[in-house]
Amino acid sequence: MAAYLIADVDVRDAQAYEEYRQEVPGVIAAYGGRYLVRGGAVLRLEGVAAMHRVVVLEFADMAKLKAFYESAEYQRLIPLRQKASHSSLFAVEGV
Repeated sequence: MAAYLIADVDVRDAQAYEEYRQEVPGVIAAYGGRYLVRGGAVLRLEGVAAMHRVVVLEFADMAKLKAFYESAEYQRLIPLRQKASHSSLFAVEGV
């Protein structure tokens, strides 16, 4: 079953975030992931949660998603993202 990494990213330092943004697509692809959503306009229809830059990645299954997230390549990039932004990430299985 497909698995999705969903992130809400509040970029605080666009220049610092750019290095992360340039490097992460290759790591995602190396683990079989692909972007479904990468930024763009957000329209809140219900609720009170503030949404920022929304990213949705699709992987073949949860094992592939976890392999990506736990990989040495991505672990090296996490501090870049965390330095430049505040993020909430979660993974979900679905169709």
